[in-house]
This record gives sequence, structure tokens and C-alpha cells, in this order.
Amino acid sequence: MVKSVLQWLALTGLAFFISGCAENAPRLVHLQGSTMGTYYQVKYVLDATQQQDSRFSAQSIQAQIDQRLELVNEQMSTYRPDSELSRFNQAQQSLQVSQATGTVIKAALRLFEQSNGAFDVTVGPLVNLWGFGPDKKANKIPSDQLITQKQQIVGSQHLSIEGNTLNKAVPELYVDLSAIAKGYGVDVIAGYFQEMGINNYLVDIGGELSLKGMKADNKQWTIAIERPVAGQSVQRVIHIGDNAIATSGDYRNYFESEGVRYSHTINPKTGKPITHKLVSVSVVHPSSMMADGYATAITVLGPEAGMEFAEQHKLAVFLLVKEGDHFTEYYTSEFEPFFTEEKQ
Repeated sequence: MVKSVLQWLALTGLAFFISGCAENAPRLVHLQGSTMGTYYQVKYVLDATQQQDSRFSAQSIQAQIDQRLELVNEQMSTYRPDSELSRFNQAQQSLQVSQATGTVIKAALRLFEQSNGAFDVTVGPLVNLWGFGPDKKANKIPSDQLITQKQQIVGSQHLSIEGNTLNKAVPELYVDLSAIAKGYGVDVIAGYFQEMGINNYLVDIGGELSLKGMKADNKQWTIAIERPVAGQSVQRVIHIGDNAIATSGDYRNYFESEGVRYSHTINPKTGKPITHKLVSVSVVHPSSMMADGYATAITVLGPEAGMEFAEQHKLAVFLLVKEGDHFTEYYTSEFEPFFTEEKQ
């Protein structure tokens, strides 16, 4: 009898121990929503103390995320006529903007200079001319005369910023930050998590990501680089540590006319879609905003000039180039440490 009671007490104690361990175990939380015309998802790990704090409830965290992303839209969306950016586009010369919008514009101008004009946030009129803008009527090839006319009002050399005042030298200048704003939004949410003391997270806005720490099982976050073919196919699996990654590619958004494929990515210098065979660019960088911008710049530059640019700036870059019926990988030495295994 005593033996059975002792066994029962031991089992009860074990149950309490297991229950206590489960309650104290790190917990993975997954939230989803929409922003900037695409999705967002975040995954983060809460420790035992955070799990008991109402500030870390899923409802509270998501409300804070939505509030911050809504602010980015109010500042930088071209789809909202009353956003800061839209009001600047409607202005004749200048407009005072928020520090956030100023930060992104300054980054865009640095990228414009570094890439010798390949990254240009004023290329919108050409994008619209080719039918890849908001109306999305990509079915007619514009004439060279129309392209030349639009090029007269394109060029970040006409854009400047003093403090937080944006200035344009051409009244028709139109700024579109879609090639860098998603990355900025990722950085905003990553910064919020760090302010909250959440040190293990994955933030994803439309495929632009920022990662830090580990998953709840103490394993690294795993990222897949997509192979640009129909359906879901993985080209590489990588671990990027505490970094951000952005991918740019022309394999989803394009149209065909008389057997010719026209990419949505416009080369500002020619005023026409890119014609090279670089189909995917992935850039790892501490800042998602900068990774986003660099990926676009390299996509415009193409495989040879893009790789030269990446090596010059010591960027961690992975390229997929279509060569015949297959894809060839090219990557900088800075990217090599992120591979999880050798290519099969």
C-alpha cells in the first residue's frame, strides 16, 4: 500500500514537473495580415515572463504591427492620394515630409548614385507607359517617341532633400518607393520587436524578410530561395543569421507581344524593359530596406554588371541566370556562408 502511494506521489510530482516545464517553455507565435498591396507574416518567440504579460498578447502585438504599417502607407503609398508621397508628386516644387519618408528618400538617392542610375525611384512614368503601373494595361508597345518624352521627366538627379524637405527640379517628377518601402516596413517591425525585448523573430512582408535569433526549438530560421519555375520549387536552402534578405525577379510580372517577353523591370537609361537573362536576385544585408533596393538595382544592371557591382560593394548576393533550358547560379563570396549544404 505504501509502495503504491509512493508511486502515485511520484507520478503526480512528475506530472506537475512536466506541466511546469511546458508552461515555462518558449512559445512560437504566428500572425498574418495585409499591407502595401501584399501580405505580411511574423513569427516570434515569447519567453515564460512575456507569455504572462498582456502587452505581449497576440491581439496587442498585431494591433501595434498594423498601426506601424498603416503609418508607412500614410507616408509612402502612391495608391493613396493623401499620402505624403502622393502630395509631393502633386506638388510643383517641394514638400515637408516625415523623418521616415526622408530616411527612405535619402537611401534611394544613395542607391541611385552607387548604381550609376540603375536604381531610380522616379522611373514610374516609364513603368506606367509600359502598362505595369496601377492600371496594369500591359498590352501595347509604346513608340520610341513616347519613351523619349517620358524620359524627360524621369531621373533622380532631379530629386533632392534638405532636412526633411523634398524638392523636385522638374514639376512632373513622380516618385514611387515601391522598390524600397516594403523593406523599410520590415525594418520598422523588426525594430518594434527589438524595442519590446523580443529577440527571436522572423518578419516577412511580400517576400522581404528580417530574421533574428532562433525558433522556439532553438534551431535556426530556415529560408528557401525559390527556383523561378511553375509551381513551388526550391533552388537553395539557407540560414542567414541575424540579417535581412530581399529577392527581386522578373519571372512573375511580364507580358508577351508577338513572341517577345517584356519584363516589368524598366531600365531608366533605355526607357525599356530589361532584356538580359538574369531572372532572380537575392541580397542579404543587415537592413531589409537596403537589401530591397540593392536587389532591384542588380536586377536592372544584369548578371555581369550586377555581379561586378555586388563585388565592388562587398554585398552578399545570389543570382539565378537562365541559360538555355536551365538556371545557373552565381554568388559572391560574402553569400557562401549562408548555404546550409552543398548543391546536389
